[in-house]
Order: sequence, then structure tokens, then C-alpha cells
Amino acid sequence: MDKNQTLNLRRKHIGPSCKIFFSHDPIKIVRAKGQYMYDEKGQRYLDCINNVAHVGHCHPDVVKAGAEQMEQLNTNSRFLHDNLVLFAQKLQATLPERLSVCYFVNSGSEANDLALRLAWQYTNNRDVITLENAYHGHVSSLIDISPYKLQHQSDVEHNPSVHVAPSPDVYRGKYRADHADPATAYADEVKDIIDKAHSKRRKIAAFIAESLQSCGGQVIPPAGYFQQVAKHVRKAGGVFIADEVQVGFGRVGSHFWAFQLQGDDFVPDIVTMGKPIGNGHPMSCVVTTKEVAEAFMSSGMEYFNTFGGNPVSCAIGLAVLDVIEKEDLRGNAVRVGRHLTHLLEKQKEKHLLIGDIRGVGLFVGVELVRDRTKLTPATAEAQEVIYRLKEEHILLSADGPHRNVLKFKPPMCFSVEDADLVVEKIDLILTAYLNEKCQKRLKRALNGKTYLQSKESVTKW
Repeated sequence: MDKNQTLNLRRKHIGPSCKIFFSHDPIKIVRAKGQYMYDEKGQRYLDCINNVAHVGHCHPDVVKAGAEQMEQLNTNSRFLHDNLVLFAQKLQATLPERLSVCYFVNSGSEANDLALRLAWQYTNNRDVITLENAYHGHVSSLIDISPYKLQHQSDVEHNPSVHVAPSPDVYRGKYRADHADPATAYADEVKDIIDKAHSKRRKIAAFIAESLQSCGGQVIPPAGYFQQVAKHVRKAGGVFIADEVQVGFGRVGSHFWAFQLQGDDFVPDIVTMGKPIGNGHPMSCVVTTKEVAEAFMSSGMEYFNTFGGNPVSCAIGLAVLDVIEKEDLRGNAVRVGRHLTHLLEKQKEKHLLIGDIRGVGLFVGVELVRDRTKLTPATAEAQEVIYRLKEEHILLSADGPHRNVLKFKPPMCFSVEDADLVVEKIDLILTAYLNEKCQKRLKRALNGKTYLQSKESVTKW
């Protein structure tokens, strides 16, 4: 169909809350391969945002595995099938030994919803501690623990069983990089929340956090933070849930799971995963300990998921794990991520608009600010960069509480050449944008008869 016809049908039949990228001039994508997407005219776009197509769009090994299994059988997990147990075994091998029991579901939201049920049953408590700017999913049980979704809605009634701790952001947060021990300071905030909850006779079931905050602005928690939080939470009778839906499966490069960046001495009680697990196929998983799983079973309620763990999904999941290993995508994340960060740091020296570069592997954020001292968010400028990159056929997004953080989370086959290209374009865009802004200010000054007395004055403008 013509793009306008597609857009008109979308407006007619798709809920208006379902937003679209670049709404004033949306892109119609009809195919993709590797780190590239193509529109209906064959125009190629470099994809810097799709952490779902983890090993590359339409990877032939993943497509083949799903198609071959679909030709043989797809049914629910009440029947024995090798794919389910082989996938669970291979997935568990990437995790600490204590995390050994899997529940397969269909989306990150479903995984986090089930994680809450496990925590509630295991602890017999109800209260949950979440982080500022967190996002854990769209189902009813998760909206309350996703401040990212609620931050612009002042009329939302507060759920007394949900407690919000400060985001462990050492750039913009309450305790910054110049603090003597930000990890302890942020963890103590969680302890204070627990103490206040106990004073009101409330009991903590779980602390849940994205191992690296994505929607919250590519926030990297200080080392040691999770260990201390887990100690406080477990002492209060709760469990620690690590949400790896956005950042798992080797994206950080040095480790398979982002929570492992905190150190070998930290092991969550529950881990949720999704998005990259199926390379675009809808599947997800919750992994927990035997103790938590047995407590969940003791409720007497059987757990069944029609599509979770079906043979096709598991065949695809196995293929994704094989590709990550075979193509050394973790190694690629380390090499390309390091190169990308180095290039961006050079741009920070050149452009005052860039306030902070942070990230690990192929999970990188560029925070734009109008003032490096006051950290005034450069929200409009970030959007300008995104739209101008689109004109250069590069897809990037901006997020964070102020929508001023450029987010890199591309397919894991993203290359050094891709990094060179996108940073070159960002440099050109920031340079052009600054020149345009200066010209406008100069024109306003001259029109206002503010006469410039020297060549130096013009240069200053």
C-alpha cells in the first residue's frame, strides 16, 4: 500500500495511545537485515535502537530454526519436548548456579508480572520498592512500579504498597560522582524506605530494578549498590528482582548479564528477561531459585502458560544463544562499544552541549545539557538531533526523565564503521545547529540595533 494509505488505516483502526516514531513524517519499514532497516522505497536506515533484534534483524540461523520447528510441531508445554528442557539448561548455564528454575512466558511485562507473584508468595508480603524513572512493563501490576510511565500524571493516586527510591544516577542524581561513596548513599536511601515502611507496619516483598536503567536515561548504578540493597531487602524479608529485559544476553559485552557488572558476590533472587531472548520473536523468561519456586508451588495454584516455552519459541531461543557464541557478539560489544564511547568522548571535548557520556558495551547514553554546571536538560536539542539523524538515514532515540539522553542500543552486529558514521553525523549536526543558533542570535541583536563594535564581538556571538 501507499504509505499514506497505511497511515490512514492505522489512524482508523489502531488505538490512538499507540504512538509512532517521527509522527510528523513516519517511516514505513518493510524489511530488515543485520543492523539495517529498509523502507518501501528501498532506502536503507542504520538501526541504532533495536535491542530486540539482538543478533541482527532476520538472522538466517534464527529464522531457519523457527521455520524448521514450525514445520514439525508447535504445542504447549504440557507435553514433553526436548526444546524446552535443552533451552532451559543452556540458559541456566549463563547464570549463577543458584538461579536454576525457569518459567517461560511471552513478554517482558509478563515476566515482571510473574516475578511479582513469585515474590509475594515466597515472602507473604506485598510492598515493592522500585526506582525513580523505572519502567518494568505495561500490565496493571507493573504500572504502579513504573514511575517512568507516571511522571507526567499528577492526578494518579499513589499506591501505598509501592515505594520509590532515588535512581542511582551519579551524573544528575542526589549523590554524584564526586560523592565519597555513592553506592552506600543510594543504598541507605533504600534502607530508610524500609525503616519507614516498617514503622507503618508494612512489609517488603521485593526490590525491583533494571540492572541498567534504560528508559530512565541509560543509568549505570555504582558498583556495590546492588549488594548493599540486597542485604537491606533480604534482612527485611524481601527478595531482589533484577530486570534484564532491556540489557541482558551479552549487551554489556564483558558479562552475559548486566547485573554481573556489580561483581561475582551479587546474585539476585529472581531474574527477568525478554526482548533479545527471541530476536524479535515474542518470548521471555523468569529464572529463580528452587526455594522461591517451591514456595510458589505451595500456594496450590497451578501455573500454566499456553504459549510460554512452546517448541518453536525454544528452538528460536536456542538459535539466539548459539549465534551470540558463534559470532562472538559479546566480544564485538566490547570492541565496538569501547570505540563508540571513545569517539563520543572526543565530541564531548568539542561540543559543550554534550554533558555526559556513559555506558558499557553496546548500551551507551549521551546526555545533552545547555549548561554543564546547572545540568539544564537540552530536551529540544536532543529531539533536533534525532530528527536530523533520521534525515541522514540513521535511527536513534532520546529518553530519560527529560528526554535529553541519546540512547545507543543497536543490534549486537553493530560495527566500528557504523559507530564512525553515526558519530560523524552527530558532530556535523551539532556543529550546524550551533552555527544556526548563533546566526539567529546575531540577527536578533542587529535587528534590535545592538551594534557590535568589533570583529571580536561578532566572534563571541
